[in-house]
Amino acid sequence: MSGATTHVPAQREPELAGQTVVVIGGSAGIGLETARRARSEGADVILTGRNADRLEKAALEVGTARSAAFDANEPAALERFFQDLPAPIDHVMVTAGGPHYGPLLEMDSGQVREAVSEHMVLALEVARSAVGRMRPGGTLLLMGGTGARRVGHGLGIASATTAAMPPFVAALALELAPVRVNLIAAGFVDTPLSASLLGGRLEERRNELRATLPIGRVVGPADVAALAVHIMSNTALTGATYDIDGGQQFVS
Repeated sequence: MSGATTHVPAQREPELAGQTVVVIGGSAGIGLETARRARSEGADVILTGRNADRLEKAALEVGTARSAAFDANEPAALERFFQDLPAPIDHVMVTAGGPHYGPLLEMDSGQVREAVSEHMVLALEVARSAVGRMRPGGTLLLMGGTGARRVGHGLGIASATTAAMPPFVAALALELAPVRVNLIAAGFVDTPLSASLLGGRLEERRNELRATLPIGRVVGPADVAALAVHIMSNTALTGATYDIDGGQQFVS
């Protein structure tokens, strides 16, 4: 009779079991992938987005607890969404909005306001609406970028908003405590949005990044989603900015 002992690997507890995650802009790309990751870690997920058809498809795919189609840049709609939530929530991730590039002198005042409001103003409106519904230790997680950190021709307002986001997040973390606030700063991420912006140059850009990035590959939505869930689950993290660009900012 053999005396060998069979070792059974310990089963890992899901990192977000029993928690609720809201993703603002969760019908595609980074938001959708984060929703998938959060569900796989045991969370109930609530998705929002502007496009009702795309949102419905995403909600069915992920198996979300709830979804709501509205424009997050409309404060009344945003406030109403959070007021209507049936129970306290733990985490809110904001992926809505995108960078605005172009020479400053070619932008009118409305375009400048839009470029700023899609980041800081939207984050403030989400914070105001969500904080009373969030459990202590939860996190408000925002998205920024690393690509415009070096001031250059054509970047315009993007460099200013990129520079403003880290101190903005740190200040907001102090005001919202014990709710945590953090920022993910991404470089190029291979998403449908990137594909729509680059069009026929998409594969060229992918090949360029594979050849130049220290990691030797292109960053994908799953990479950002893994970081997002880690920030949600680690309750020691607040007021900080986390870069995820495969080293792009050092070789561009």
